[in-house]
Amino acid sequence: MNTQEDFLNGRILLIDKPLEWTSFQAVNALKWAIRKKFGLRKIKIGHAGTLDPLATGLLIICTGKFTKKIPELQGQIKEYTGTFTLGTTTPSYDLETEVNETFPTEHLTNESIQEATTQFLGEIDQVPPIFSALKKDGKRLYELAREGKQVEIKSRKIEILEFEITRINLPEVDFRVVCSKGTYIRSLAHDFGKALASGAHLSKLRRTKIGDFNVDNATSPNVFKEKLEVNTPT
Repeated sequence: MNTQEDFLNGRILLIDKPLEWTSFQAVNALKWAIRKKFGLRKIKIGHAGTLDPLATGLLIICTGKFTKKIPELQGQIKEYTGTFTLGTTTPSYDLETEVNETFPTEHLTNESIQEATTQFLGEIDQVPPIFSALKKDGKRLYELAREGKQVEIKSRKIEILEFEITRINLPEVDFRVVCSKGTYIRSLAHDFGKALASGAHLSKLRRTKIGDFNVDNATSPNVFKEKLEVNTPT
């Protein structure tokens, strides 16, 4: 059972972020639940690596003194699973925006799709999507994108340790990726489509691991709140 002191001294909480929740909403839900339970005016709480609203999966949330561990946790290797949809692209590289271009897929074979993964293994240069929270000249890139502004985005070095295709049912292709901090799976989807000369966008994403932490051991924000109410001594 968790006490007020546990949360203040520091806890690492594994949360399975629901679809369409922002990472901030998930942190806020836990913060309010803990504050309400113990009558706290404030408590330090934060997450170790954001997830897009259209992604689900593992969000590590640190409380109290453990918020100091956030930079270390953010640097951990991550694993994702999900789906690329081939033959179409979107400006955001995912389902946040509408399809803007279509491409042929008749030339694709299971072998060519599997083989294309090898181009992305190891250390590679990746350009983050324009629809991202990165900042340029004090403004977030997605704000500039929505204003229709052209922005030059510099590539960054990332590392893909594992990249496997787990199901092919065109136009959908399921994948599993193990990668370094700073990797954008949306950009990987876009670049993968380019490599296949078919275009692609990310249509489903789930973060399954961060370092040794696994989403199988995570709980939803609502279940966390329920358990806190029932199991914690006042």
